[in-house]
Amino acid sequence: MTPPGNALTTLVVNPTAGRGKAGRQLPKVLNQLLKGLPEGALQVSQAQSYDEAKAACAAAVAEASAHSDERRDALVVMGGDGMMHLGLNAAAGSGVPLGLIPAGTGNDFCRGLGLPLDGEAAARIVAQGLTKKIDLISVTGRLSHGSAQRWVGCVVSTGYDARVSRRGNSLPPAWGSLAYAAAALLELRGFKPLPYRLWLDGEAREQTAMFVAVANVPFFGGGMNIAPKGKPDDGRLDVTIIHPVSRLTLIRLLPAMFTGKFVQDPAVEILQAKEVLVDGDDLYGMADGEDLGPAPLHLRVVPEALTIYAPPQGPLSRWRRR
Repeated sequence: MTPPGNALTTLVVNPTAGRGKAGRQLPKVLNQLLKGLPEGALQVSQAQSYDEAKAACAAAVAEASAHSDERRDALVVMGGDGMMHLGLNAAAGSGVPLGLIPAGTGNDFCRGLGLPLDGEAAARIVAQGLTKKIDLISVTGRLSHGSAQRWVGCVVSTGYDARVSRRGNSLPPAWGSLAYAAAALLELRGFKPLPYRLWLDGEAREQTAMFVAVANVPFFGGGMNIAPKGKPDDGRLDVTIIHPVSRLTLIRLLPAMFTGKFVQDPAVEILQAKEVLVDGDDLYGMADGEDLGPAPLHLRVVPEALTIYAPPQGPLSRWRRR
Protein backbone atom coordinates (compact mmCIF):
# COMPACT_ATOMS: atom_id res chain seq x y z
CA MET A 1 0.00 0.00 0.00
CA THR A 2 1.46 3.35 -1.04
CA PRO A 3 1.16 6.11 1.58
CA PRO A 4 -1.04 8.98 0.33
CA GLY A 5 0.94 11.50 -1.67
CA ASN A 6 4.03 9.29 -1.95
CA ALA A 7 5.21 8.39 -5.42
CA LEU A 8 5.29 4.66 -6.14
CA THR A 9 8.29 3.17 -7.95
CA THR A 10 7.73 -0.25 -9.53
CA LEU A 11 10.80 -2.35 -10.27
CA VAL A 12 10.29 -5.05 -12.89
CA VAL A 13 13.24 -7.43 -12.99
CA ASN A 14 14.19 -10.49 -15.01
CA PRO A 15 16.24 -12.44 -12.42
CA THR A 16 17.68 -14.77 -15.09
CA ALA A 17 19.18 -11.96 -17.20
CA GLY A 18 22.92 -12.05 -17.71
CA ARG A 19 22.96 -15.79 -16.84
CA GLY A 20 21.56 -15.03 -13.40
CA LYS A 21 23.49 -11.80 -12.87
CA ALA A 22 20.29 -9.81 -12.29
CA GLY A 23 19.11 -12.14 -9.55
CA ARG A 24 22.47 -12.02 -7.81
CA GLN A 25 22.62 -8.22 -7.94
CA LEU A 26 19.01 -7.63 -6.93
CA PRO A 27 19.56 -7.33 -3.13
CA LYS A 28 22.24 -4.65 -3.57
CA VAL A 29 20.12 -2.80 -6.13
CA LEU A 30 17.12 -2.82 -3.77
CA ASN A 31 19.31 -1.49 -0.98
CA GLN A 32 20.38 1.48 -3.11
CA LEU A 33 16.82 2.22 -4.22
CA LEU A 34 15.46 2.08 -0.68
CA LYS A 35 18.05 4.59 0.49
CA GLY A 36 16.54 7.24 -1.77
CA LEU A 37 12.85 6.35 -1.75
CA PRO A 38 10.21 6.98 0.95
CA GLU A 39 9.11 4.02 3.07
CA GLY A 40 6.52 1.90 1.30
CA ALA A 41 7.15 3.55 -2.05
CA LEU A 42 8.83 0.61 -3.81
CA GLN A 43 7.24 -2.54 -5.17
CA VAL A 44 9.10 -5.34 -6.96
CA SER A 45 7.87 -7.67 -9.69
CA GLN A 46 10.13 -10.59 -10.61
CA ALA A 47 9.01 -11.61 -14.08
CA GLN A 48 9.49 -15.22 -15.14
CA SER A 49 8.62 -14.78 -18.82
CA TYR A 50 8.52 -12.21 -21.62
CA ASP A 51 4.73 -11.90 -21.43
CA GLU A 52 4.79 -11.52 -17.65
CA ALA A 53 7.42 -8.78 -17.85
CA LYS A 54 5.51 -6.99 -20.59
CA ALA A 55 2.28 -7.08 -18.58
CA ALA A 56 4.01 -5.88 -15.40
CA CYS A 57 5.59 -2.91 -17.22
CA ALA A 58 2.29 -1.96 -18.83
CA ALA A 59 0.43 -2.19 -15.52
CA ALA A 60 2.98 0.00 -13.73
CA VAL A 61 2.74 2.71 -16.39
CA ALA A 62 -1.06 2.55 -16.38
CA GLU A 63 -1.16 3.01 -12.60
CA ALA A 64 1.38 5.83 -12.79
CA SER A 65 -0.64 7.61 -15.46
CA ALA A 66 -3.80 7.29 -13.38
CA HIS A 67 -2.11 9.06 -10.43
CA SER A 68 -0.09 11.59 -12.44
CA ASP A 69 -1.99 14.59 -11.03
CA GLU A 70 -1.30 13.73 -7.39
CA ARG A 71 2.09 11.99 -7.45
CA ARG A 72 4.90 11.12 -9.84
CA ASP A 73 5.06 7.33 -10.01
CA ALA A 74 7.85 5.63 -11.95
CA LEU A 75 8.80 2.39 -13.67
CA VAL A 76 12.26 0.85 -13.25
CA VAL A 77 13.41 -2.14 -15.29
CA MET A 78 16.37 -4.40 -14.51
CA GLY A 79 17.81 -6.94 -16.91
CA GLY A 80 19.23 -7.06 -20.42
CA ASP A 81 18.35 -5.07 -23.52
CA GLY A 82 15.17 -7.12 -23.95
CA MET A 83 13.90 -5.86 -20.59
CA MET A 84 14.93 -2.30 -21.49
CA HIS A 85 12.96 -2.70 -24.73
CA LEU A 86 9.84 -3.72 -22.82
CA GLY A 87 10.24 -0.85 -20.37
CA LEU A 88 10.68 1.87 -22.97
CA ASN A 89 7.75 0.54 -25.01
CA ALA A 90 5.55 0.74 -21.91
CA ALA A 91 6.69 4.23 -20.88
CA ALA A 92 7.19 5.96 -24.24
CA GLY A 93 4.91 8.94 -24.75
CA SER A 94 3.40 8.65 -21.26
CA GLY A 95 5.67 11.03 -19.37
CA VAL A 96 6.20 8.32 -16.74
CA PRO A 97 9.90 8.29 -15.75
CA LEU A 98 11.79 5.12 -16.63
CA GLY A 99 14.74 3.87 -14.60
CA LEU A 100 17.25 1.60 -16.34
CA ILE A 101 19.36 -0.89 -14.38
CA PRO A 102 21.55 -3.00 -16.68
CA ALA A 103 22.16 -6.63 -15.77
CA GLY A 104 22.41 -8.39 -19.13
CA THR A 105 25.23 -9.44 -21.41
CA GLY A 106 24.99 -6.58 -23.93
CA ASN A 107 23.51 -3.57 -22.10
CA ASP A 108 23.70 -1.54 -25.31
CA PHE A 109 20.87 0.87 -24.49
CA CYS A 110 22.41 1.95 -21.19
CA ARG A 111 25.85 2.11 -22.79
CA GLY A 112 24.49 4.31 -25.57
CA LEU A 113 22.88 6.66 -23.06
CA GLY A 114 26.08 6.99 -21.06
CA LEU A 115 24.53 5.34 -17.99
CA PRO A 116 26.57 3.22 -15.57
CA LEU A 117 26.79 -0.46 -16.48
CA ASP A 118 27.05 -1.33 -12.78
CA GLY A 119 23.69 -2.17 -11.22
CA GLU A 120 24.28 -0.44 -7.90
CA ALA A 121 25.51 2.75 -9.57
CA ALA A 122 22.49 2.75 -11.89
CA ALA A 123 20.16 2.30 -8.89
CA ARG A 124 21.74 5.29 -7.15
CA ILE A 125 20.93 7.43 -10.19
CA VAL A 126 17.27 6.37 -9.99
CA ALA A 127 17.22 7.17 -6.26
CA GLN A 128 18.62 10.66 -6.94
CA GLY A 129 15.49 11.40 -8.94
CA LEU A 130 16.89 13.55 -11.77
CA THR A 131 15.29 12.98 -15.17
CA LYS A 132 15.81 14.01 -18.77
CA LYS A 133 14.02 13.36 -22.05
CA ILE A 134 15.47 11.40 -24.96
CA ASP A 135 14.48 10.51 -28.51
CA LEU A 136 13.18 7.13 -29.64
CA ILE A 137 12.60 5.46 -32.99
CA SER A 138 8.98 4.75 -33.86
CA VAL A 139 8.70 1.75 -36.19
CA THR A 140 5.58 0.76 -38.08
CA GLY A 141 5.00 -2.23 -40.33
CA ARG A 142 3.95 -5.86 -40.13
CA LEU A 143 5.80 -6.43 -36.90
CA SER A 144 6.36 -9.45 -34.70
CA HIS A 145 3.94 -10.31 -31.87
CA GLY A 146 1.13 -9.02 -34.10
CA SER A 147 1.84 -5.34 -33.44
CA ALA A 148 1.75 -2.54 -35.99
CA GLN A 149 3.94 -0.07 -34.09
CA ARG A 150 6.97 -0.45 -31.83
CA TRP A 151 9.38 1.88 -30.05
CA VAL A 152 13.11 1.25 -30.39
CA GLY A 153 15.86 2.67 -28.19
CA CYS A 154 19.06 1.44 -29.82
CA VAL A 155 19.32 0.32 -33.45
CA VAL A 156 17.10 -1.15 -36.15
CA SER A 157 19.28 -3.57 -38.10
CA THR A 158 18.60 -5.35 -41.38
CA GLY A 159 20.71 -7.50 -43.65
CA TYR A 160 23.83 -9.25 -42.41
CA ASP A 161 23.72 -7.64 -38.96
CA ALA A 162 20.10 -8.66 -38.40
CA ARG A 163 20.80 -12.24 -39.48
CA VAL A 164 23.73 -12.37 -37.07
CA SER A 165 21.52 -11.07 -34.25
CA ARG A 166 18.82 -13.66 -34.93
CA ARG A 167 21.36 -16.47 -35.05
CA GLY A 168 23.03 -15.17 -31.89
CA ASN A 169 19.70 -15.28 -30.06
CA SER A 170 19.38 -18.96 -30.99
CA LEU A 171 22.74 -19.93 -29.45
CA PRO A 172 22.85 -21.35 -25.90
CA PRO A 173 22.89 -18.70 -23.13
CA ALA A 174 26.24 -20.06 -21.93
CA TRP A 175 27.87 -18.43 -24.96
CA GLY A 176 27.23 -15.04 -23.34
CA SER A 177 28.97 -12.10 -25.01
CA LEU A 178 30.73 -14.47 -27.45
CA ALA A 179 27.42 -15.36 -29.12
CA TYR A 180 27.45 -12.37 -31.46
CA ALA A 181 31.02 -12.99 -32.65
CA ALA A 182 30.33 -16.69 -33.20
CA ALA A 183 27.10 -15.95 -35.04
CA ALA A 184 28.91 -13.40 -37.25
CA LEU A 185 31.35 -16.04 -38.44
CA LEU A 186 28.67 -18.69 -38.93
CA GLU A 187 26.41 -16.35 -40.89
CA LEU A 188 29.24 -15.12 -43.09
CA ARG A 189 29.81 -18.44 -44.83
CA GLY A 190 27.06 -18.08 -47.41
CA PHE A 191 26.18 -14.40 -47.14
CA LYS A 192 25.87 -12.22 -50.23
CA PRO A 193 25.04 -8.49 -50.54
CA LEU A 194 21.31 -7.79 -50.39
CA PRO A 195 19.17 -5.49 -52.56
CA TYR A 196 17.77 -2.50 -50.65
CA ARG A 197 15.07 0.01 -51.48
CA LEU A 198 15.53 2.99 -49.17
CA TRP A 199 13.71 6.26 -48.61
CA LEU A 200 15.45 8.91 -46.49
CA ASP A 201 13.54 12.13 -45.87
CA GLY A 202 11.99 12.00 -49.31
CA GLU A 203 15.06 10.81 -51.22
CA ALA A 204 14.70 7.36 -52.78
CA ARG A 205 17.69 5.14 -53.48
CA GLU A 206 18.10 1.54 -54.62
CA GLN A 207 21.33 -0.28 -53.94
CA THR A 208 22.91 -3.46 -52.70
CA ALA A 209 24.55 -3.51 -49.29
CA MET A 210 25.89 -5.85 -46.66
CA PHE A 211 23.57 -4.16 -44.22
CA VAL A 212 21.80 -0.95 -43.31
CA ALA A 213 21.53 -0.01 -39.63
CA VAL A 214 19.37 2.87 -38.39
CA ALA A 215 20.52 4.09 -34.99
CA ASN A 216 19.18 6.21 -32.15
CA VAL A 217 22.23 5.51 -29.94
CA PRO A 218 25.68 4.34 -31.06
CA PHE A 219 25.70 0.75 -29.79
CA PHE A 220 24.20 -2.63 -30.61
CA GLY A 221 25.30 -6.27 -30.76
CA GLY A 222 27.00 -6.29 -27.37
CA GLY A 223 29.06 -3.12 -27.68
CA MET A 224 29.47 -2.61 -31.44
CA ASN A 225 29.79 1.13 -32.08
CA ILE A 226 27.76 1.19 -35.27
CA ALA A 227 26.98 4.94 -35.17
CA PRO A 228 29.91 6.67 -33.42
CA LYS A 229 28.33 10.13 -33.61
CA GLY A 230 24.82 9.02 -32.72
CA LYS A 231 23.08 11.00 -29.99
CA PRO A 232 19.73 10.17 -28.37
CA ASP A 233 18.67 13.80 -28.10
CA ASP A 234 19.56 15.39 -31.45
CA GLY A 235 16.29 14.71 -33.29
CA ARG A 236 18.11 12.66 -35.96
CA LEU A 237 18.61 9.04 -36.91
CA ASP A 238 22.07 7.87 -37.96
CA VAL A 239 21.93 5.54 -40.97
CA THR A 240 25.01 3.34 -41.39
CA ILE A 241 25.40 1.58 -44.73
CA ILE A 242 28.06 -1.04 -45.44
CA HIS A 243 28.36 -1.24 -49.21
CA PRO A 244 29.20 -4.56 -50.89
CA VAL A 245 32.60 -5.90 -49.82
CA SER A 246 34.33 -9.25 -49.85
CA ARG A 247 33.86 -11.63 -46.94
CA LEU A 248 37.49 -11.07 -45.99
CA THR A 249 36.93 -7.31 -45.81
CA LEU A 250 33.82 -7.75 -43.70
CA ILE A 251 35.75 -9.96 -41.27
CA ARG A 252 38.39 -7.25 -41.08
CA LEU A 253 35.75 -4.59 -40.36
CA LEU A 254 33.98 -6.51 -37.59
CA PRO A 255 36.55 -5.89 -34.80
CA ALA A 256 36.77 -2.21 -35.81
CA MET A 257 33.01 -1.91 -35.23
CA PHE A 258 33.64 -2.17 -31.49
CA THR A 259 35.88 0.91 -31.60
CA GLY A 260 33.98 2.83 -34.27
CA LYS A 261 37.07 3.02 -36.48
CA PHE A 262 35.33 0.99 -39.20
CA VAL A 263 33.79 4.26 -40.45
CA GLN A 264 37.17 5.14 -41.98
CA ASP A 265 36.77 2.38 -44.57
CA PRO A 266 35.58 3.61 -48.00
CA ALA A 267 32.86 0.95 -48.01
CA VAL A 268 31.11 2.68 -45.09
CA GLU A 269 28.59 5.47 -45.58
CA ILE A 270 26.84 7.28 -42.72
CA LEU A 271 23.84 9.52 -43.32
CA GLN A 272 21.32 11.29 -41.10
CA ALA A 273 17.57 11.50 -41.51
CA LYS A 274 14.40 12.07 -39.53
CA GLU A 275 12.41 9.45 -41.41
CA VAL A 276 13.57 6.25 -43.12
CA LEU A 277 11.79 3.52 -45.06
CA VAL A 278 13.72 0.26 -45.35
CA ASP A 279 12.47 -2.22 -47.93
CA GLY A 280 13.87 -5.11 -49.91
CA ASP A 281 13.33 -8.79 -50.64
CA ASP A 282 14.16 -11.19 -47.79
CA LEU A 283 15.03 -8.38 -45.37
CA TYR A 284 14.14 -8.91 -41.72
CA GLY A 285 14.49 -6.31 -38.99
CA MET A 286 15.92 -6.72 -35.50
CA ALA A 287 15.78 -4.02 -32.82
CA ASP A 288 17.30 -3.84 -29.35
CA GLY A 289 18.24 -7.50 -29.80
CA GLU A 290 14.60 -8.48 -30.37
CA ASP A 291 12.69 -9.66 -33.45
CA LEU A 292 11.07 -6.69 -35.18
CA GLY A 293 9.57 -8.06 -38.38
CA PRO A 294 9.97 -8.26 -42.16
CA ALA A 295 10.48 -5.31 -44.48
CA PRO A 296 9.07 -2.85 -45.34
CA LEU A 297 9.78 -1.01 -42.09
CA HIS A 298 8.89 2.65 -41.65
CA LEU A 299 11.10 4.43 -39.11
CA ARG A 300 10.92 7.96 -37.78
CA VAL A 301 12.60 9.74 -34.90
CA VAL A 302 10.30 11.08 -32.18
CA PRO A 303 12.10 13.76 -30.13
CA GLU A 304 11.74 13.64 -26.33
CA ALA A 305 9.56 10.53 -26.51
CA LEU A 306 10.89 9.03 -23.28
CA THR A 307 11.71 10.37 -19.81
CA ILE A 308 14.60 8.55 -18.11
CA TYR A 309 16.52 8.84 -14.86
CA ALA A 310 20.06 10.00 -15.61
CA PRO A 311 22.99 11.73 -13.90
CA PRO A 312 23.14 15.53 -14.13
CA GLN A 313 24.96 16.93 -17.16
CA GLY A 314 24.97 20.48 -18.43
CA PRO A 315 22.68 23.25 -17.10
CA LEU A 316 20.56 22.12 -14.17
CA SER A 317 17.56 23.84 -15.77
CA ARG A 318 17.36 20.95 -18.23
CA TRP A 319 16.74 18.50 -15.39
CA ARG A 320 13.72 17.78 -13.30
CA ARG A 321 13.59 16.21 -9.84
CA ARG A 322 11.14 13.52 -8.83
